[in-house]
Amino acid sequence: MTDIIQLLPDNIANQIAAGEVIQRPSSAVKELLENAVDAGATEIKLIITDSGKASVTVIDNGKGMSETDARMAFERHATSKISNIEDLFRIKTMGFRGEALASIAAVAQVELKTKQSTETLGTFIEIENSRVLKQEACAAPNGTSISMKNLFFNVPARRNFLKSNAAEMRHIIDEFIRVAMAFPEIFFSLTSNGQQVFHFEAGTLKQRVVQVLGAPYNAKLVTVKEQTDYMNVQGFVGKPETAKKTRGDQYFFVNNRFIKSAYLNHAVNSAFENMIPKDSYPTYVLYIDLDPAVLDINVHPTKQEIKFEDEKIVYAFVQAAVKHALAQFSIAPSLDFTLNADIQSLDAISKPFTHQNQEAATGSSLYKTFTNKHQAHIIEPNENSELRHWRDFFVKKETDVSYEQQPLNSVSGAQKTPIPVYDFQHQTYIQLHNTYILSASNNGFILVHQQHAHERILYEKYNLAFHSQVHTTQNSLFPITLELAVPDAVLLEDLLPEIVALGYAIEPFGTNTFVIQGTPADVAPGNEKHSIELLLEQFKHFSSDIKFGKREKLIRCISRQHAIKAGQSLQQKEMQTLLEELFACTTPNTTPSGNPTYLEFKEDYLDKMFGK
Repeated sequence: MTDIIQLLPDNIANQIAAGEVIQRPSSAVKELLENAVDAGATEIKLIITDSGKASVTVIDNGKGMSETDARMAFERHATSKISNIEDLFRIKTMGFRGEALASIAAVAQVELKTKQSTETLGTFIEIENSRVLKQEACAAPNGTSISMKNLFFNVPARRNFLKSNAAEMRHIIDEFIRVAMAFPEIFFSLTSNGQQVFHFEAGTLKQRVVQVLGAPYNAKLVTVKEQTDYMNVQGFVGKPETAKKTRGDQYFFVNNRFIKSAYLNHAVNSAFENMIPKDSYPTYVLYIDLDPAVLDINVHPTKQEIKFEDEKIVYAFVQAAVKHALAQFSIAPSLDFTLNADIQSLDAISKPFTHQNQEAATGSSLYKTFTNKHQAHIIEPNENSELRHWRDFFVKKETDVSYEQQPLNSVSGAQKTPIPVYDFQHQTYIQLHNTYILSASNNGFILVHQQHAHERILYEKYNLAFHSQVHTTQNSLFPITLELAVPDAVLLEDLLPEIVALGYAIEPFGTNTFVIQGTPADVAPGNEKHSIELLLEQFKHFSSDIKFGKREKLIRCISRQHAIKAGQSLQQKEMQTLLEELFACTTPNTTPSGNPTYLEFKEDYLDKMFGK
């Protein structure tokens, strides 16, 4: 019998570890920026070539490293942040896992120059595939400069999984912004292919937030600041008018570390309840400070997911801090205790409550409903009630499955619900709540959700236009200039071919600026800029359990955006056209995301409901 278990060589073990830490160029950017922050730098420069695929360089003016430390930094689990197990529960630095540089060196060619202020010469190290190729003294400024070149050069399969340059650049910008927002007292710059993308001067927290979110936010932020012995919360929330239809500008930082937390996000959303529409999301940049001993930041290699010792306390505190801030700035709704003049003139207010009135009131069934002990309400039995068999219609029987229990559209495609057939021309359409369209069918009636129906119609229209390369563009009378934030400009440039194929006529026009020459026919004049901005927001925050390509995501986003909304009043002809176009679709039953577009109520089912 031969032995088959063996230790992996260091270079392979490092590549496996790198798979956890370095997934794309932005992963290396995050780790290198955090190391620069930990080095006490006041100036940090990030230089990118070809979206990080060719090179990523971070230059800082921090304390630098000695010759021995410079070499040790590339060993696995080498760190200056932890010396015993207790230190894991007192983490106050950014990089502490001791894997970043070793992982980067395993999948890239790395050059390091570093010098301490007390030394005359610095140290130069060149590493490739976890092997040190060169180590020597060199002239260097105080601080550290580290370059990562040709990421995944030795793992071609991993390199093939990288996205387009524009997509990878978006990830880099996200990581850069998150670190820059956490440390406003540090100067940050980002240069890509020789062009400066960001230049953040050191300043106050609000200055940095406005630098990132854009100048228009300067007058639209509400200050949040609450302090207790357990934790502190500070930062800003956007006024209700800044709420977006997608999860846009939302940032949480715990002990200066960017985190993702659906739980805390819910706390902020609940604080905005009744101030913004239910389908909107508030803007916020919130910084939480609390004892490192009451949280665990080592639950994930990227350290973006953390666990709190008592998350309910944190939730309640964040919610209360945001509510308090909104109330202080007179944004939260207040109660008006004054009575309207019309109400004051009513008999119940102006006249005395006589003995006869009292007897009449206490003898009523309504009074008994609310005064019986342990009883919220009472409905007196009525044997003659025509609703006595109402429960029968909602109990599932093995031999009789009612229509509403059948799927509108089988996901597998094995069985489709029959499409109702009726005369569109000679119908009277009823619009309910400016949302639903009621119409008789050949054996009952149908209830159509106008927004869902139009979304299905537009989806099939744009899908056809995309594949047939035939689209309708309405040219703008005057070209419209669109200036975007850097992340959005990078995204739009990446999506331009697909957006043009959908009917937009857009061209780049200088740094972060585009010119809109035309839009699809469905875009109302005057909404050109908003249409593009909303499309980018929806694309960035497209939520689905299924991974879709750019084209599919764009078509779904634009269909959702241009569909007539619930609450919009429609004329008879508009309702007729909507139904005609819906039932001309190949899949009229559902929206692209699977929501029903209509429900059909058949005549025999209606008869059963009324006891016939």
